[in-house]
Amino acid sequence: MTAAVHTTDVAIIGAGPTGLFAVFECGMLKMSTAVVDTLDILGGQCTALYPEKPIYDIPGHPAIDAGVLIERLEQQAAPFKPTYFLGQQVERLTRLEDGRFELATSKGVILQTRAVVIAAGSGAFGPNRPPLAGIEAFEGTDVLYAVRRREDFRGKRVVIAGGGDSAVDWAISLAEVAASVQVVHRRPKFRAAPESASRLAALAEAGRVELVIPYQLEGLEARADGRLGAVIVKQLDNSTRRLEADVLLPFFGLAMTLGPIAEWGLGLERNHILVDPATCQTSEPGIFAIGDMATYKGKLKLILCGFSEAAMAAHAIHPLVFPGEALHFEYSTSKGVAAS
Repeated sequence: MTAAVHTTDVAIIGAGPTGLFAVFECGMLKMSTAVVDTLDILGGQCTALYPEKPIYDIPGHPAIDAGVLIERLEQQAAPFKPTYFLGQQVERLTRLEDGRFELATSKGVILQTRAVVIAAGSGAFGPNRPPLAGIEAFEGTDVLYAVRRREDFRGKRVVIAGGGDSAVDWAISLAEVAASVQVVHRRPKFRAAPESASRLAALAEAGRVELVIPYQLEGLEARADGRLGAVIVKQLDNSTRRLEADVLLPFFGLAMTLGPIAEWGLGLERNHILVDPATCQTSEPGIFAIGDMATYKGKLKLILCGFSEAAMAAHAIHPLVFPGEALHFEYSTSKGVAAS
């Protein structure tokens, strides 16, 4: 049986925050969209890994949980009636004779479109696992690579390993509910946002968080019932310390792979897609990349930068969808957001 062909003005690969905002920006320019994502839910990493993590750098929101942000972005995109193809991966992309693109997914969906926007975040991702003997026995119960419900940690002894934004932000957040929070890092300086690092230092000074520095993970110790009982950490001189713990949260970033995207002939740099910063177009005309997967000189991996890139890409795509039609820039306050 021949697969049904779905046509759209713009195909967006990735349903994370940047991809969802691209739906809105395209909709404001009267372009239809279809969105494909390997996850079976909207939101990308925000939903899959840390829906309750507070995000502090969204304009107008001193703090907003990642899951709430995704809900708001979905509501913002809804008037433009995007078509979502979730739980499937784009496996093939080809250019048709008329200049359009055809995308084939792992579930047999065929999409034909004027332009493609790659908003796949970090691509196919998975956590960087610490090389600890026997860690598999604790994964999913006592060793977790993401926090989905902060309340699950109420009254527990939590050890967090890492020095980036995730480690620092969750140490600050979990200090409000956990019995204890200890942060293991191999150096005094954290790679998190300066304001967050300052908040963590203040919590440590107040005795609400302990900074276990300079140490790194060395081993895990089980209780009699097989659950995690302690985390063993080691200094550079090989001296060790035992941290009693119910939960270990190792935040060492994500292992990123481009998947099939790597075979599409796009200009790449260190597993990221090179784009023109003025339009976010890749080396292949008609294919754009935005968000964490896109790179250019001066690139900042911030959600708000991804939002800006979504707007620039949408405006660059407009003449591909409506050739010869002048685009007169208008502010959203004068255009409104109701779908036509």
